Amino acid sequence: MRFAGRSAQVIGSLLAAMPVVLGSPEGWAQDEAGVEAKPMVTGGAILDPITNTATSNPVQAFEFPGQVTVVGPRQLEIIDPSKVSDILNFIPGVTSVGGPRASGEVPSIRGFTGPDVSILFDGVRQNFNSGHDGRLFVDPDLLAAVEVVRGPTSALYGSGGLGGTIEFRTLTASQMLLPGETLGARVKGGYGSNATDKNANLTTFGSKGGFDLLGSITYRDSDDIELGNGETLDDDRNTWSGLISGSYDGIENHRFELSYLGFRGDVTEPANPQGTGSGGDNDKDQYNDTLRGLWRWADPTRSWLDLGVLAYYVRNKVDEEALTDASGFEPGTVLEREVSTYGVKVDNRSRFAHGQGIHSLLTYGVETFYDDQNGASSASADGEREGVPDADATTFAVFLQNELTLTEPLGIPGQFLIIPGMRYDYFRNSASGNDSTSDGAFSPKLGVSYLPVDWLLLFANYAHAFRAPTFDELYADGLHFSIPGFGNNFFVANPDLKPEKTHNYEVGTGVQFDDILQAGDEFHVKGSYFWIHGNDFIDLSVDQPVPPECFPPNCNGTTQADNVADAKLHGIDIEGGYESKRFLLIAGYSTLDGEDEDTGRPLGVLQPNKFTAQFGIKLPEIDAIVGTRAIIAGRLDRAEPGEERDAYQTYDLFAAWQPTEGPLRGVRVDAGVNNITDKTYSTVYTDAAEQGRDYRVGVSYRLAW
Repeated sequence: MRFAGRSAQVIGSLLAAMPVVLGSPEGWAQDEAGVEAKPMVTGGAILDPITNTATSNPVQAFEFPGQVTVVGPRQLEIIDPSKVSDILNFIPGVTSVGGPRASGEVPSIRGFTGPDVSILFDGVRQNFNSGHDGRLFVDPDLLAAVEVVRGPTSALYGSGGLGGTIEFRTLTASQMLLPGETLGARVKGGYGSNATDKNANLTTFGSKGGFDLLGSITYRDSDDIELGNGETLDDDRNTWSGLISGSYDGIENHRFELSYLGFRGDVTEPANPQGTGSGGDNDKDQYNDTLRGLWRWADPTRSWLDLGVLAYYVRNKVDEEALTDASGFEPGTVLEREVSTYGVKVDNRSRFAHGQGIHSLLTYGVETFYDDQNGASSASADGEREGVPDADATTFAVFLQNELTLTEPLGIPGQFLIIPGMRYDYFRNSASGNDSTSDGAFSPKLGVSYLPVDWLLLFANYAHAFRAPTFDELYADGLHFSIPGFGNNFFVANPDLKPEKTHNYEVGTGVQFDDILQAGDEFHVKGSYFWIHGNDFIDLSVDQPVPPECFPPNCNGTTQADNVADAKLHGIDIEGGYESKRFLLIAGYSTLDGEDEDTGRPLGVLQPNKFTAQFGIKLPEIDAIVGTRAIIAGRLDRAEPGEERDAYQTYDLFAAWQPTEGPLRGVRVDAGVNNITDKTYSTVYTDAAEQGRDYRVGVSYRLAW
């Protein structure tokens, strides 16, 4: 039984489990077996990973009562991403909207985007939301894994996450070192023909005397993006991304972690990077600083004690200087937006055995975080930036979750995993010159997984989730955009906005088999149907009149955040795969529909029916793998006016070679072609088409001793 294995690992042997948690406070050391197979491009296992984000504790992704995807280190290497969307777009129910420019990328899950999707860097909140300037300020070279939990996670993480949560886990020294090694380094470089994308990375790592230390830095340089139809998108970018992380566990039962993740971007692109460029180019400086400290105290003699204290500081800042007057600002005008987040989270895990076959893992704690936004403009007399209010938000929360494992309860065959959870959040928003707003909300959740036999899974979950309105939605006023010679559009503040609330339901099933066609192979598939009923959805309404309703240059409009009284969304997510010593297949399928129940108007960031697949042939005789990837999307008819999309198909080719013996041991070569048919297509909520054909090559060398 899979739950039996989990119980033995995490709960069944309480004392033995404690050092496991101590050794990996965030659970990553217990992640997929691919970590142990780093020197083998054809070895290890990609399927059946362990998730830590879904419950804040290690659990098999297949067993979790919901849909969660873990993209681990070996799969990341095969994808060889140049930006984060290269990873997300192959996950069912997930896509990156905003076009091909890295600055415009905004993830969407199950029709939700922006603040409705929670983003974490190593457990640290990334609360920057600007509308057009993206949210994913991290280079893929620094990532060890990406976890996506589809569906609301408010019971664990609070406001937001109505669509789901994405956690990016960065590299650590323990992941880069093999048994017997204490010191090493890796150099890596790559080139992409489209946008002449060049990147270089240097990573050093070591472990000795209880200390683990890692330093990594990546430089990336790219130019204008070529589309399949021969046109180009302005995009001149130079970025630096760096990571310094360390841990110490030389004191019995204690572990300390400290890390800094930084991003710097010097970019010339349109004021709105999610469009085609009609707003004129701006010179932008982009900043992200994430500082994180963690202390974990886990005593194996006390099953009730596994205490963690996480403290963090995050700064996101975008400064932009207008280079043309097409955006409504004179050349030389400087606009600034800065959001800082300070947070502390204290949690504890207590393990109990309630009799034979009954075990529970309680996770409980408190959390508080404070967001502060400042905007500035050289074009205004008072120095304030229109549409970016000087505002702050404070949140305080308490939470409790239980992971209850039952083996053959009341004689019922099989095993159950029952996960109830509850969180209460109190939040307060305030802005200069405005009345403050405050409210509180409970977020209950219940998930149940049942394995009647070891190859069959049945699961269901319910969650009541909410999202507090952001200070931009509440207080933004002033100029939104200008159309020279036509008119202006102005933000209108709405301090009466109510929090979004949803009731989320999901049912699903899955099967998994081992040793099907040959010894050691594995197959699994897991799918679900979900439906969401929402109240007071926050919808950004842009009212821009056109002739004959108005006469230029007086065609002025407004933009305001409003509540939609009743809404519903529903869809299907299916994900599965097969892996053996010779083959690898990962596939997914998703559907989505949503509407305002009062008017029937399509609602949400709707996506077409989409099928994705990644297929590889392993060639262990020459230490290589070759394969292909595909995205097949149907036509999107049911969407807001102007957001309809034609069907499209894209195909990639990839190959990797990583010798395990001889003088070239430590070398890895990746090569591939993305969008091999040079297809011109666009996803939703952007006027820009996606990137055309791109030939890519990468070379790395790892040396450790």
